[in-house]
Amino acid sequence: MMNIAANAQNKKADKEINLLLSANASKRAQFGAGKISDALYQSGYVAKTIVGGKSAAKSVTIVIGKLDDDICRNEIAQNKIAIEKQPGKEGFVIKQISSSKILVAGADESGVLYGSLALTDSIKKNNKVPEKLNVTDQPEMVLRGACVGLQKPAYLPGRNVYEYPYTEETFPWFYDKKLWLQYLDSLVSYRLNSLYLWNGHPFASLVKLKDYPYAVEVDDATFKKNEEMFTFLTEEADKRGIWVIQSFYNIIVSKPFAERNNLKTQDRNRPIIPIIADYTRKSIAAFVEKYPNVGLLVTLGEAMEGVGQDDIDWFTKTIIPGVQDGLKALGSNRQPPIVLRAHDSDAPSVMKYALPLYKNLYTMAKYNGEALTTYTPRGSWAELHRTLSRIGTVHIENVHIMANLEPFRYGSADFIQKCVQAMHNVYEANGLHLYPEASYWDWPYTADKSSPRLLQIERDWIWYKTWSRYAWNCHRDRGGEINYWGGELGDKYGCDLLQGKNILEAYEQAGEIAPKLLRRFGITDGNRQTLTLGMLMPQLINPNRFGLFTLLYTSESPEGEMLIEYADREWKHQPHVGETPVQIAGEVVEHGRKAKEAIDKAASSVTKDKAEFERLRNDVYCYDALARSYSEKAIAALSVLRYKYSKDNADLETALDHLKKSVDAYEELTNLTNDTYLYANSMQTSQRKIPIRGVDGTFKTWKECLPVYQQEYNYLKKNIDSLKTSSQAVKIKTQPVILKNAPVKLLSKVEGEYVVGSGASVFSDTASAITGYAPEIKDLKGIRFSRTEQKKSGTEVTFKSDKAVKVVVGFFKIKDKANYLAPSDLETDATANDLGQADIKLANALSVAGFPLLNIHTFSFPAGTNTLKLSKGACLVLGFIDGSTDVPRYNAGVGITGENEDVDWLFEK
Repeated sequence: MMNIAANAQNKKADKEINLLLSANASKRAQFGAGKISDALYQSGYVAKTIVGGKSAAKSVTIVIGKLDDDICRNEIAQNKIAIEKQPGKEGFVIKQISSSKILVAGADESGVLYGSLALTDSIKKNNKVPEKLNVTDQPEMVLRGACVGLQKPAYLPGRNVYEYPYTEETFPWFYDKKLWLQYLDSLVSYRLNSLYLWNGHPFASLVKLKDYPYAVEVDDATFKKNEEMFTFLTEEADKRGIWVIQSFYNIIVSKPFAERNNLKTQDRNRPIIPIIADYTRKSIAAFVEKYPNVGLLVTLGEAMEGVGQDDIDWFTKTIIPGVQDGLKALGSNRQPPIVLRAHDSDAPSVMKYALPLYKNLYTMAKYNGEALTTYTPRGSWAELHRTLSRIGTVHIENVHIMANLEPFRYGSADFIQKCVQAMHNVYEANGLHLYPEASYWDWPYTADKSSPRLLQIERDWIWYKTWSRYAWNCHRDRGGEINYWGGELGDKYGCDLLQGKNILEAYEQAGEIAPKLLRRFGITDGNRQTLTLGMLMPQLINPNRFGLFTLLYTSESPEGEMLIEYADREWKHQPHVGETPVQIAGEVVEHGRKAKEAIDKAASSVTKDKAEFERLRNDVYCYDALARSYSEKAIAALSVLRYKYSKDNADLETALDHLKKSVDAYEELTNLTNDTYLYANSMQTSQRKIPIRGVDGTFKTWKECLPVYQQEYNYLKKNIDSLKTSSQAVKIKTQPVILKNAPVKLLSKVEGEYVVGSGASVFSDTASAITGYAPEIKDLKGIRFSRTEQKKSGTEVTFKSDKAVKVVVGFFKIKDKANYLAPSDLETDATANDLGQADIKLANALSVAGFPLLNIHTFSFPAGTNTLKLSKGACLVLGFIDGSTDVPRYNAGVGITGENEDVDWLFEK
């Protein structure tokens, strides 16, 4: 084209290339030109940037600007250049004008940037300025973003979930400008145009309010640093075409504000009160006035009552007016984006009332919950996404948390491409919000046991690059993509294309394992389950006991069967439907075998980054062991479930054999992770419950879980031996712990009291009486409420006790929010276990005539005056017991007979 040799050692005048920009070139255009200049220099050229001038007649020139800039329009007119297709938002054209001139023209400032980056990539790949350029391109998705959590694996002392002020002690990396530049450079290289910062209540770290000066959570020196860092971050992001979007939860207030006004920082059951509304509105206004180029991501649910008029009122009467107040103070009508999360709220209803008030609105919902399970989403969850997409604003898909992938590397280009296609075709969405692949709560580090610690943005480059590549264009040919990723991986590890494809094959085979396991055997799509740590046998054979989240199976999985459904149909000789547990048990083992085979083929050819390759190879081996452990345990579970019907000890003997193989495979997994990983899950609070509750950072490693699984095997073996000595299949279970009344003084008015027993009336406005009860709760002193009032206003009782107590509460086993109170739900409420209330203690513990069966939960309170406050819906407050009482978790079996009886006792002491 130019007859210019790329010789970095001989940069003479005839190797010079002029970069011509318009006089009013934006920072994005200048940034893009700088990237072209760097690439030219590395390829042996001398680049000279000219802003607002003219290039010498004989000089080779790259003209850079917007299509409607004078310099671009003049070149197009003078050279009669045909623009076959006008690029849309963020789009660009790169045209060969002559043998000595190239045009890089964008539809807007970001288009100029992306066109410059496209030319930069081409120069780097070819080590010269490419010939015969004729490129037109633009992204398919409007918003393409990643996120960083200003949150931690554990709560800060004296604080609750999501409450993390911006300080150097808590987030030292936040003040590291070099790290931020590295991160922002990686985002722009992937063509991402948004960066979300997640925090519960950031305002008290970033703004000061005239009316609430005491609400600031950081000292003056830290506040000044926060101002500087936020300004630096937003300005550097803007150069790269990146919107910074600050998230916050509702309703959360700062700790000093709460203490001054004798309030809790967050209370899900608290109604909107004027002082909190005023404080929040003024906080948002001050933030918008101070940082007008920053968007807001709003989570209405989780820290306030999930669905109802409060959501609408809070968004339309507090949040949007706060933004408008800030714009008014600025004298600006340029609306920053507000993104409304659908999480735990009726987002369609909220948007109906919000759109007339504010136009620059977006919606967001989780793609596969807090996991990655399928590229064939369906059901009610898909319908919600489509409803939001059809409102008329851009709907964003949030690839959130990845609780089933942590902590291993993930890079299945095939799976991810199909997911993005589903975002468009099934959900009708046009935006991506990408969480880190693992260790979200431990940003910027990974869980790898290494010194120095690995950075997520470096280790998980392929995670970011794949999602970003398909957010830009998800319709790329599969054959071409295999070659593309094979080349990328070959370049990274210093091997040829064939071996790069083997590495890709390993990624893609391993990439099927975790999604398939969770969608066929899991309890939840949320981060209360860490899939890679395994599952207990009772969780497999009795998932309802552990808070089964049915959306995982009805929306975030292909049509198919759970273990309990498969066992029932198998015994009754009924046809199976869709994807089955037996099918998946076999498929994941085969995926593991093929992944190991592929990664081993490439191993001898690796010449670069060998240490990272070996870490990747170990992850593949981990996935293989995980697949075999789950597969054998699933088959064991089916044999146990068959025993429910057959009462044949031979079924348990079969289960024992498979369970032994599962434990052996898990021991392999433990050995593979002992010296390579610090933890499996970066969320290390009591919210993490499956397989084992993660209190104070416990049960976060495979080494901690292995003895539990070995114990399960031993219990089953022992119980089989016990059954052999009995003429009947006698249930062997923990002796009941009789719950005894603890002395309390009721301070609030109640409708009356009753003693738990047959014939006792439990509501003041119905005659329904207890018909059955577990011996554990007999003679507890219950409190009688009006069922009508419970449905209308909720349940509240204030009491005083000299010692710590637990309140025993019965929840009806029915999903009917209009009439019955649902138990605390960690899927939507991060505070749902703050009082130990999330676990079912006694399942099927009580029956009341004309009502569903009840499960027992307990709420823990310290000595002193306390209030139990529950949301709207019928429930039973069955009494108070000593706070030190350890209530074993099992099925009391009231009203349950025959094949519906549980067999969890086979695996418990």
